Amino acid sequence: MATSDELRIEAPHRELLDQILDKWSLSVLNELCERPCRFNELRRAIPQVTQKSLTATLRRLERNGVIEREVVSTRPVAVQYRITPLGKTLRAPVDVLLAWASDHMPAIEHARETFDGRSGS
Repeated sequence: MATSDELRIEAPHRELLDQILDKWSLSVLNELCERPCRFNELRRAIPQVTQKSLTATLRRLERNGVIEREVVSTRPVAVQYRITPLGKTLRAPVDVLLAWASDHMPAIEHARETFDGRSGS
């Protein structure tokens, strides 16, 4: 029986967290929180991401309702991505995780150094 203090991550939760908190998703969400962007704007803003990875990331985020894709009737036709109201609700929990990481980074770096020293890395 689970207590209220027990951390339980069910399969659907794990899948969702894997999809929205991965390396490229966080970078894309960071850009789209500022303004809507076209695909190539995102590529320029996140130069390390490949076209294939960016496409897959955008599809996952859209499937989860975090971003939306809008076809812009220009010549040539363009696609623009924007964060959804649901996506905007991610900002606060992500900020909390980032604050935790910043607050604890010295302890984490010390733990890594200790581990690496023991394992001979």
